[in-house]
Order: sequence, then C-alpha cells, then structure tokens
Amino acid sequence: MSLTFEEYVSHDATALAALVQAGEVTAAELVEVAIIRAQHVNSQINAIAHPLFDEARAAACQALGGPFSGVPFSIKDLNHPVAGAPLTHGSRAFVDNIATEDGEATIRFRAAGLVPICISTSPEFGLSVTTESTLFGATRNPWDLSRSSGGSSGGASALVAAGVMPMAHATDGGGSIRVPAACCGLFGVKPSRGRTPIGHDRTEGWGGLTASFAITRSVRDAAGLFDAVAGAAQGARSVAPPFAGSAAEAIARPPARLRIGVPRQLLAVASLHADCAAALDDAVQLLSDLGHGVEECALDLSGLAEAMTITVAAHIAALLDAHGAARGRPVEADEIEQVTAALVALGRAAPATQLVAADAAFQQAAIRMAALQRQFDLILTPTLAQPPAPIGKVALMRDPLSYGSAFAAYRPFTAIANQTGQPAMSVPLNWNAEGLPIGVQFIGRLGEEALLLSLAAELERARPWFDRRPPL
Repeated sequence: MSLTFEEYVSHDATALAALVQAGEVTAAELVEVAIIRAQHVNSQINAIAHPLFDEARAAACQALGGPFSGVPFSIKDLNHPVAGAPLTHGSRAFVDNIATEDGEATIRFRAAGLVPICISTSPEFGLSVTTESTLFGATRNPWDLSRSSGGSSGGASALVAAGVMPMAHATDGGGSIRVPAACCGLFGVKPSRGRTPIGHDRTEGWGGLTASFAITRSVRDAAGLFDAVAGAAQGARSVAPPFAGSAAEAIARPPARLRIGVPRQLLAVASLHADCAAALDDAVQLLSDLGHGVEECALDLSGLAEAMTITVAAHIAALLDAHGAARGRPVEADEIEQVTAALVALGRAAPATQLVAADAAFQQAAIRMAALQRQFDLILTPTLAQPPAPIGKVALMRDPLSYGSAFAAYRPFTAIANQTGQPAMSVPLNWNAEGLPIGVQFIGRLGEEALLLSLAAELERARPWFDRRPPL
C-alpha cells in the first residue's frame, strides 16, 4: 500500500518499520511522505538546518537492515557529523564547516535502518533551552508558533511533534532532550553517562555533562532504539553500568511498587508556575493510583549552577580558540551570540583551579544523590518551572544578565541529572488550559534506564499521549 500522511503519522517508528519488513510499504515511500511533510511545515516551524532529501531518497533505495528499516530520521546540528553535510553547531563561526565522515552515532543510527532526511536546528553550541540563532532564526513550537519548541534539541522536537518523523536524534547537556520533549508533548530520555556516543573524535562533552540519544512519540520506540544503538564509544572513560535484559523486555513488564521522592523544598524555591505545579500534582495522583509510593524528600543543589556555568564557559572558550587556530584567524565577537561571547570571556579568564572545584562539586552532588536514591527509586520534578517559553524570552541574543535570570527561572530542575551522570526522562502527561504540553521529569539511578522505561510504559498505558497532535 502507499501511505497517506494521516496513515503515516498514526504509526510510531516500530510500526512503520514493521510495514517495511512485511513488504506492505517501501522505505522510499516512507521517506517521500516525510520529505513532503517537511516541505509543507518547515516554513512555519523552521526546524531544518540543512535538508538531506536527495541523499535520503538514494539511501532508501539501498538494502536496509536493522529494527527501524526505512524509518525517516534527523540528526542534530551539534557535534554529530553526517558525511558531506554542514555541521555548524548553530554558529556563524562554523558556517563553512562541512563534515567529511559520519560520526559514531550517525553510523549506529544508519545500522539500525534509520534514514536521515535532514539536519535539525540547534542554538549555538547547544547553550540554550530554546532553539534560536542568528544563523537560522527561531525554531517554533507546533503547538503554538509564538512559543519555543525548547532547546537545545528544539529542531528535533518540532519535527517530531509536527509529524515529519516519529523520532529524531537529540543531545542533552543540561536538559536539552527533556526540555524540548516537555515543550512539544513528547517522550525524552537522557541516558546515563557513558551509555551512548556523544560526538565525533571525543568521548565526553563539557567534562562529562552531555549525553546523546533521541526524542520519540512512543516509549517502545525509545526502548527499541536503546537496544539498537546503546554502548559506550571506543576509548570512553565513563561506561554506564549494564542493565539486565533488554530495554524492550523492560517495557513489557510493569515496575514493582516504586518509592518516588518529590523535593518540595526545591520546588518552592523555584517559583513554580501554577500549570507546572498542577502537572506535578496530577502526576503524583496518577502514580499513587498505580500503586506507587510518593513522598517528600530533601535535595540540595546549592553551588551547582555556578559550577556548571564555569565548566561550560571553559569548554566553549577552548572550542573557539581551537577553531580559530585551525582556520588561521581568531573567532571574533560578531561571529557568535551575545551570551556566547560573555561565556567565552568568562571561560578564558577563569583559573584552572575553578574548573577543578566545579568538577569536585559535581562529584559531591553525585554522592549525595546516590545516598538519596538508597531511599528512593526515582526522583520526580516538573521538567520545567514554566510552560513553553515565548520566542525571544530565553534566546542567546539577549543581554547576558537578563538572559541568565530568565534561564535560571525557566530550567531549574533538569541539569542535576547531567551533573551527576544519571538517566532522566520527561513524560508528557499534562496539557494546560491553553493547550500547551507540560512535562514531568523522573531521575533514575545511574545505569537504570530500564526502570525509567518500565515506568514510562506503565504511564503511557494509563494516560496515552501518542494520538495527541498539535493543530499544525
């Protein structure tokens, strides 16, 4: 059969691949539906940094193996090269940078049968929780085009929410999988440190803060992708503990009764928006109805924001210094965003001892979190403290001081999982009165993605979200 768009968007990646494997549709047909949809909606959402339409059509005509044979996909424009395509990291400073080979993650995605049809947008160097850049403009939320689709994987979330593809590559250095998933009503998992490759010619990003995986519409797609692509990069210093069995097996069995902690004192400090507080309360009630125990817990995040700022600043400064040396001329301030320039200045001025102190703060946080999770299986928070932000509110083109205060108020909960290396997920259980998605976050123990996925599947069965689509 030849799929219409409505038929295409009613299937997740697992179901689309099954149609290809059964001979009911071809990979070329799936890719063509995705390309037509991308061409139709991208003028509204602005989520494509670079199209790969001809390359995708050619790839779809080749023999494809793997569990996701022929399923359209996108790769984020940040540290993950696709041979022959631009890799700009959302920055004017890298506008002429063309990848010469596929990165390790891209290789694994292709081996799983996925067909990249485009490079998705990212803010400059993945630095923000919105996807806006001088180079590409603002990526918009399919649920409300005046709002951000989140960041830094906002191109990925906008494409998936708009029905271009059922899942898309995403990365996460402080919430950049979970934030856009929450903004767009999708499922997003940040893996444990060392679970998947995080870029090209490196095994860590931002000193171990970053992770790479995907944003999906269904939990089973995330589980299937884990089973297809998980495994630390060659030479990695951090390797995530293996979990027993497969992710697919984990989602087939409901979790035992869980003890889930809610850090109410932390939430009070964060000036939580009423919609996000209501979504949290709703999740607590749903978990209780499912038989899980939910109670308050204490979680101290003092000093971690400053440690993260100096760590990211130092890494961005080093990146731009290396790029300037490689091309034979320094990167100038007018080639980067205003907030990026402020971070670079901070990173260049900071003594090495400050970076060491930041790393020590992360280690202490991981020890405290591990002690807390001897009492609790999971920690529950809202994903964001506010509903999806209006375009411009948290953009890197703002004055750095006003940006910093807006950023801190918007995203106070997700970075802890990056700082400690733990897996975490955003689950789309709630929409507010304006029809905007409001996500909740669960943080698991290091290496225990299987438990997160098991709970996510139970929540998905209890409160299905797959058929909720934006009016785009």
